[in-house]
Amino acid sequence: MTDFKKVAIVGAGPAGLTAAYLLCKAKHKVVVFEKDPTYVGGISRTESYKGYHFDIGGHRFFSKSRQVEDFWTEILGNDMLERPRSSRIFYNKKFFSYPLKAMEALQKLGIIESGLCVASYLKAKLSPVKNPQNFEDWVTNQFGKRLFNIFFKTYTEKVWGIPCKEISADWAAQRIKGLSLSSAIKNALIKPKNTSKDNVIKTLIDTFRYPKYGPGMMWEVCTKKIKEMGGEVRMNTPVTGLNYGDKWYVQLRDAYEETGFDYVISSAPIKDIIPNIYPALSAKGIKASQQLAYRDFITVVLILKDKNLFQDNWIYIHDPSVKVGRVQNFKSWSPYMVPDASMACYGLEYFCFEGDGMWTSSDKDLIELGKKELEQIGLGKATEVTDGYVVRQPKAYPVYNNTYKDNIEIVRNSLKSYPGLYLVGRNGMHKYNNQDHSMMTAMLASENINAGKELYDLWNVNQDAEYHEHGERGVEEGGRLIPQKLD
Repeated sequence: MTDFKKVAIVGAGPAGLTAAYLLCKAKHKVVVFEKDPTYVGGISRTESYKGYHFDIGGHRFFSKSRQVEDFWTEILGNDMLERPRSSRIFYNKKFFSYPLKAMEALQKLGIIESGLCVASYLKAKLSPVKNPQNFEDWVTNQFGKRLFNIFFKTYTEKVWGIPCKEISADWAAQRIKGLSLSSAIKNALIKPKNTSKDNVIKTLIDTFRYPKYGPGMMWEVCTKKIKEMGGEVRMNTPVTGLNYGDKWYVQLRDAYEETGFDYVISSAPIKDIIPNIYPALSAKGIKASQQLAYRDFITVVLILKDKNLFQDNWIYIHDPSVKVGRVQNFKSWSPYMVPDASMACYGLEYFCFEGDGMWTSSDKDLIELGKKELEQIGLGKATEVTDGYVVRQPKAYPVYNNTYKDNIEIVRNSLKSYPGLYLVGRNGMHKYNNQDHSMMTAMLASENINAGKELYDLWNVNQDAEYHEHGERGVEEGGRLIPQKLD
């Protein structure tokens, strides 16, 4: 490559910073625009309060892509810890290991309930819903109706705020791909001989890597390296518009424009960026972008004396009597997250819609709610909590409702007349994915820019960061994921 380009990157999350780092290494001129005044990493950032560190949702560093794993190692090296994976489900005032441990589940559900669950599973296998289109039908096919009601329905509807019948089956297929009752029991009883990343269902992994001071550490160090290579990362600089002519022009606040970009890589939410592209997209494309939905997220951080009541990374709360959906134990992610070894730091996660009653509650009321529900679940006493903190995260999850796929397809088609614009990452592509997927979309955008032509279609990267084109899976070659190229 001899032709160096000027590239604008909207958003300093995992996708944006991955692209920036790789493009800087290739000697391109890179400018990253980030609206947050303080934090890089997007939803993968690590916030801090009085020396306590916590992430926004929990981020395991595990990928089937060698490229992604090598990237993490290149950035942080020995500051990547190997951590045990531990999570449980709280249901009917009992804690169940997740993934399922067959004998434990049998004992805690009881022989009669367990028998009914197995019978329900066999019924689903004998007469499954054909071509399931929604989450409920897809999961019922995999686990049976009874286990769906016990271990999926309540939590899923807390997360999304809509009935399971209104959630696309795509989300289930993507997030719990390869897992069924039979595979979970098999994994619990017989550990597979081949434990390479290619053969492990992500939901069943036993260990993962994790930055010493949380996921934000990865992106803070990445930002430092980008700057050392001559790239720019401008904080507190929201992009208000993108203008395409002979070059791309990035519109900023106060009518200021940064000019002359050959390419734009955007991880901003589709709903926000599409109406602000000029010349304007078709009315149909803009309308489709505005019909995309998002679920928002609140973490109530509680600091208390550590009595070793649980060692899990997180616990899924399937109890409809409390509003909390999941409880994180930040010390279990990394002991360095908590500055005082005698203390614990928990994150109670509440799923909501921006502007609703939960979102607009005062921090004081949210902390009181968290203390009350922590005690109700049995993970601590309200009187033992010494301090609290609240983090609100808008557009945490792109919603996979029954219309999202059609709307995305309309937006994709509307963007075909805007060369040099790449949408990447979770919100940039409206794909509820892990950060390795987001990074892979950025890696492929970078390869397209380096080559000066469209080698890869970013929309065909799935959530495992494996690449699909015309139904073919990317293949591992020398330990590196090699996507199938476009003709």
